Amino acid sequence: MQPPLPHSASRRDFLKQSATVGSGLMIGSALASRAFAAGDETIKVGLIGCGGRGTGATVQALSTEGNVKLVAMADAFADQLDDSLNNITAQFRSRPERVSVDDEHKFVGFDAYKNVLDSDADLVILATPPGFRPIHFEAAVNAGKHIFMEKPVAVDMPGVRQVLAAVEIARTKNLAVGVGLQRHHQYEYLETMKRLQDGAIGDIVDMRVYWNSGGVWDPRRSREQCKTEMEYQMRNWYYYVWLCGDHIVEQHIHNLDVGNWLKGAYPIKAAGMGGRQVRTDPKFGEIYDHFAVEYEYADGSKMFSQCRHIQNCWSSVSEHASGSRGHSNISGGQISSDKVWKYDGKRNDPYQTEHDDLFAAIRNGTPYNEGENGAMSTYTAILGRLAVYGGKEVTLEQAMNSDISLMPSEFSWEGTPVSLPNENGEYPIPVPGITEVV
Repeated sequence: MQPPLPHSASRRDFLKQSATVGSGLMIGSALASRAFAAGDETIKVGLIGCGGRGTGATVQALSTEGNVKLVAMADAFADQLDDSLNNITAQFRSRPERVSVDDEHKFVGFDAYKNVLDSDADLVILATPPGFRPIHFEAAVNAGKHIFMEKPVAVDMPGVRQVLAAVEIARTKNLAVGVGLQRHHQYEYLETMKRLQDGAIGDIVDMRVYWNSGGVWDPRRSREQCKTEMEYQMRNWYYYVWLCGDHIVEQHIHNLDVGNWLKGAYPIKAAGMGGRQVRTDPKFGEIYDHFAVEYEYADGSKMFSQCRHIQNCWSSVSEHASGSRGHSNISGGQISSDKVWKYDGKRNDPYQTEHDDLFAAIRNGTPYNEGENGAMSTYTAILGRLAVYGGKEVTLEQAMNSDISLMPSEFSWEGTPVSLPNENGEYPIPVPGITEVV
């Protein structure tokens, strides 16, 4: 366990301490990564995690400028890998040279990621359910690969610390690391944020961030369609905390990240409430359907957060800020102070631009590492979940010193997840005021 941090601890000091807790990182054999000629050398890509987001991220990676080729794929499920490869191939019928995955480079199972890392891929896309992200990221750094990893980058605090440690090693190896928090590459966000950080509304007093919607996909497989409990949870990964982190972590991280971006800081404590009011059928696993969290930063400013998965209710996916001289609808590209400003510039696809920026950095040999912010915005989301599940205020120190891991002790189809159902198929649900979270 790392020593407690005082509230005045600097972000850099905190990150130095975090870098000491990663397990199994290989430092001694680090090699500087080479730059790729802008249009000549081929960047070979490996995909680990072949769901919808992994498929989409791979299409975006293969759509960047210069020569690029998909050479290896891995997933726990063969059917998911095959569907992904078919979809990617269909996208590149006019450029078939960009997809070159033969049967010998299609890997299936819990350890399939190791085969991709052993391949000649220069960059790997990590898009499995988030619970696996720290394991795969650390292994990819050890293998000397450039990395694009989807958010969130962990589901528990040991995982956050593992990622932070690996991020520091990636820097020593000059590995490029991109994280799927695409608002950092969206033109209207970039311009709005620049104006706000230049003082357009004065000192930031508070922020409001929302991901209120009707929810995501229903469970995809019934218990009868799965051979083991592990397969059942993996097929329906969004509804299990060890795999997704709950929707405050898996989804609402985007909005929380914008608040951190504006502040240039991360919260020091959080308190909140939430529950499971509508999505109560056992098929929905163990996650909540609503959270409301109040975060506080070291300067006393607040971020008020809501995320909800309930249909037929008020919906909003947005971020807002109030300052000493005005206010801003950040997501809407609007600022109101002594005068009103609204973004009317060029629009872009930030999902594509984040890959364009990453691949350009690799080709030019430019330092590029979004891993630290990805880990700390993941911390922010987990901090909110811990505060709500436990019903008590949780501080940065308490969270960062927590050794509570959500991960199974064995990764196999016969392995036992941490949370198991009763005879009625019902999973234990966290009870605020009773459940211990740190």
